[in-house]
Amino acid sequence: MTPPPADFILVDTAEYLRRTAGLLYDCFVDVVRMHHPEIEHVLRGEPLDADAPPDLVARAIQAQGMWFQLLSIAEQNAAMRQRRQSEVERGHEQVRGTFAQVISTAARAGLPPQEARATVAALRVRPVITAHPTEAKRVTVLEKHRRIYRRLVDLEAPRWTPRERTALVDNLRTEIELLWLTGELHLEKPTVDQELAWGLYFVNENLFEVVPELIEKLERALRQAYPGENFEVPPFFQFGSWIGGDRDGNPFVTNEVTRRALLENRMASLRRYRQRVSDLVRALSPTERAAPIAPQFREALTRLLDASGDRERIERRNPGEVFRLYATCILRRLDQAMAGEVQEAYATADELIADLRTLEAGLVAARCATVATLLVRPVRREVEAFRFSTFRLDVRDNSPRLTTALVALWRARNQGEPPPPPPPPEPASVQWRAWLVTELGRPLQGDQGSPPSDAAELCGLFRLIREMRDRLDREAIGSFVLSMTHDAADVLGVYLLAKEGGLFADAAGVESCTLPIVPLFESIDDLRRAPDIMRDLLQVPVVRRSIRAQGGVFEVMIGYSDSNKDGGFLSSNWELAKTQVRLTRLGRECGVPIAFFHGRGGSVSRGGAPTGRAIAAQPAGSIQGRLRLTEQGEVVTFKYANRGTAAYQTELLAASVLEHSLKSEREDALVPSTEFDEAMEALSGAAHAAYRRLVEHQHLVTYFQAASPVEEIALLNIGSRPARRTGVRTLADLRAIPWVFAWTQNRHFIPGWFGVGTGVATFLEVRGARGEALLKRMFSDFRLFRLIMDEAEKTLAYVDLEIARQYADLVADPWIRQEIFTLVTDEYHRTVDVVRRLTGCTGLAERFPQFRQRLANRLPTLDQVNRQQIELLRRYRAAPPERAGDHLAPLLLSINCIAAGFGTTG
Repeated sequence: MTPPPADFILVDTAEYLRRTAGLLYDCFVDVVRMHHPEIEHVLRGEPLDADAPPDLVARAIQAQGMWFQLLSIAEQNAAMRQRRQSEVERGHEQVRGTFAQVISTAARAGLPPQEARATVAALRVRPVITAHPTEAKRVTVLEKHRRIYRRLVDLEAPRWTPRERTALVDNLRTEIELLWLTGELHLEKPTVDQELAWGLYFVNENLFEVVPELIEKLERALRQAYPGENFEVPPFFQFGSWIGGDRDGNPFVTNEVTRRALLENRMASLRRYRQRVSDLVRALSPTERAAPIAPQFREALTRLLDASGDRERIERRNPGEVFRLYATCILRRLDQAMAGEVQEAYATADELIADLRTLEAGLVAARCATVATLLVRPVRREVEAFRFSTFRLDVRDNSPRLTTALVALWRARNQGEPPPPPPPPEPASVQWRAWLVTELGRPLQGDQGSPPSDAAELCGLFRLIREMRDRLDREAIGSFVLSMTHDAADVLGVYLLAKEGGLFADAAGVESCTLPIVPLFESIDDLRRAPDIMRDLLQVPVVRRSIRAQGGVFEVMIGYSDSNKDGGFLSSNWELAKTQVRLTRLGRECGVPIAFFHGRGGSVSRGGAPTGRAIAAQPAGSIQGRLRLTEQGEVVTFKYANRGTAAYQTELLAASVLEHSLKSEREDALVPSTEFDEAMEALSGAAHAAYRRLVEHQHLVTYFQAASPVEEIALLNIGSRPARRTGVRTLADLRAIPWVFAWTQNRHFIPGWFGVGTGVATFLEVRGARGEALLKRMFSDFRLFRLIMDEAEKTLAYVDLEIARQYADLVADPWIRQEIFTLVTDEYHRTVDVVRRLTGCTGLAERFPQFRQRLANRLPTLDQVNRQQIELLRRYRAAPPERAGDHLAPLLLSINCIAAGFGTTG
């Protein structure tokens, strides 16, 4: 194979991607030819023989799936290269999604420094990594992907000789060969511990370094835009996690699992800091003879040496090298912390931060400010961001489980039957709520004994939270997230269990809760009830006192997944936006700011729109410098697997939050419009009705189970959590992720567009030409509507009715098959028509050339694998039990392959 030419870096991005993908393809074909020549023709687009044995089918599908992985690596490399070129050609201040662009634009628009300072001081951004089962590549595979990416980066450089470039290509081919020979499927369902190792991989490889650089980027942008002004940038960017804490419907997350997750998170941070301080010990060689040493620093060094108990030996090893001596003392204290010894170990991250600040100040006083800035400050910022916990672990459970525990507690301490708790999703009875409020106001009476069996696990959880916060780090636990919040009493029940677990600030347990309790509103009805529920909660004194003690901001989580599954794409987005507007207004009325935690997924239907545009479309004033959002599966891999991409994605997220906070209430595009709101209400109503007609169809479950691999997806070992909350085979019990995943596999993509066509068509039918003019104006001027239509249009481009019809043919009953499929095709054509009418384009996604090209690169292979999957489903379902296993591996590989091809599946 001829290595790429030395002018590789000089070509434009499209040509660079073509060459890079071509290089990876050639290397991959070489590998397949060497190990499995019988499937080489499949990579070249030729079909596999219809009578091919299952193991050959599996190998062919694995090759196609691996090609998608390699193509994605090439695209990420090309995108990173394009971003660097843009910065070189246009200047950093002109690159969208950077702090430099956001701050310089705001400064030129006249934003005073004091307002910028206040906004930056309030900035808090926290992506939360979850183990939701949409995709979870083995860590081994992630490492091999990273090495392939690094080889592409090496090849970008023009300095290599032909001999050296050939050697680099040989190394690249070897990495691809190792990837090909590595098992892709999890042979067993991953444990929570394995999911935790997956989450920590991204931190260890990239995020520990990326976050301190992010803070430096914001500081630099502020200095350049406001020369002469001083800004104190807080550790505003931190990572949360649900891995090991999310017990909502996952029986494998026990208190012991949560304990192990917290301890492993702690050890990950301590190991990292030990490595970083070891580097400082090697680097900080200035002697007291060569640099002036401040008396304060000498005093601090003396205290550390005396506390070490080994002063003479430490000083004898590095005499006169005071900074190295200081770093050595820090290292010893870290070693003690890792060993669990308490005599001189760091008890808290704050102690380590203080020592690093002293080291920084000592170097600055010794006229080594650059050394302090480049070597010590990044370490200190790592500790400020990741503390002794790496992640802030959220704990999540659902209201029915908590209610069961509360009922058990009542019965253990009272005579007779408890007041009736609310049957979900009904509001609580007056008596049940009164009991909760009374118990919250009643002082704790010493040792209340062991909780009853039905409450033991949850009561133990809250005690564990108290223990781990005291023992590990005050920020080791983020918050308690309550799924299925239907009523204020659900939240008060969490407060009561927290009180039982010792999580109140006072011994009597009546003053304030120290653990933030976050209600999660998921269904359309719950989103609509949210303002009333929150108003009710804000009138409860213990809730208000708790919020004040926790920083004065009440956080609310809103769910994109279940609201979409419940109401459809258009209605879900509109209800989410309305809820944010109403809650933001309520917070201002009550004097308690409300912050939003966005429960988003990777697919468009679950909130996975492009970061910058999604944040820009949030209602004015709804962010105010604070944003949390979930990131999972393929999204985590896409954003954080490579350092350059991780740096870009974290800055894009934080800069978008900052820009919205600075501008949203000044922008015409986000000014509330009664005309637009009324139109959205009409669109949403018609779209919701159309969507509910589909999902409430008495035979939809039969169709869905036969015409998609929804049941087989449960056999794909990509997550510890079951696909259903309780195991009942109903749509209501099915998780939102497999709902989206299965519609993606069968090329229907229902959750990303269904109902939009009816919504818009009905509006146009009723309002005529004036309605069409209004919608075109909304398409131009209303960000939320534009985002909905853009993302629906791109999703429609994924749909293939011919292939969808072949999946529908798997439904045994011809009447059910035709009835449901006709609903789908009619709505599809209706939606395509209204998209064309509003955009003025004849073809789908014409306005998105990069998206079209990416899809075009994948569709021929995707179509081929979809047809193969249909046949595999037919064979697997028809086979006797003793032979079904022959077809299972290729079937599961086909699911993986299609997921890799589309990139976002759940």
